[in-house]
Amino acid sequence: MKTRMYRKSSLARMFAVSLALSGGAFLAVTLPSVPATAQSAAQKAAVDAAKAGGQVGEQGDGFLGFVTPSTDPMLAAAVAAINAGREQVYRDIAMKSNVTPAAAGQATAEQLFARLPSGQFFRPLNGNWTRKT
Repeated sequence: MKTRMYRKSSLARMFAVSLALSGGAFLAVTLPSVPATAQSAAQKAAVDAAKAGGQVGEQGDGFLGFVTPSTDPMLAAAVAAINAGREQVYRDIAMKSNVTPAAAGQATAEQLFARLPSGQFFRPLNGNWTRKT
């Protein structure tokens, strides 16, 4: 299976953001370059198409989720693979930035929401799926 290399930092390339921490305090986090990981071009294409079609969206925890249930095992595997890569990125960020992986994921989600194209779905923490206008 042919894989395409991409930078994990593409999730958090502009992760020089303020992380909302308890008590309303903010911590600016600047990350060094994050190592690359392999992702199948077919997986990325499947998820991109599902996001454009409103079946998959970005969640407030920084992971992909299903807006509508899927019976496509290849799409489910692609979402799982991408989420596994994101999980590792958030753990790496957490270790380097002295925050929790959950906080790293949530801060990244805010960045992803801001860059999300119109028409795609997102779901804030404890919220409902919303189509970006």
